[in-house]
Amino acid sequence: MSKTKKPAASIDPKLLELLVCPVTKTALRYDSDAAELISEAAGLAYPIRDGIPIMLPEEARNLEE
Repeated sequence: MSKTKKPAASIDPKLLELLVCPVTKTALRYDSDAAELISEAAGLAYPIRDGIPIMLPEEARNLEE
């Protein structure tokens, strides 16, 4: 039995240009391996689920964990 790796979520580059961190209003960096949008300024990682960025601070992962 072979394991198939789930493809990483992707995000439209034009959408990435428009999105900002809801906490700091700064630009986000896309991490394709983790399928997250990273806010360096806030120290948060926002998940991307089924191709949709979840831009809620309460859903974000703290980068210091």
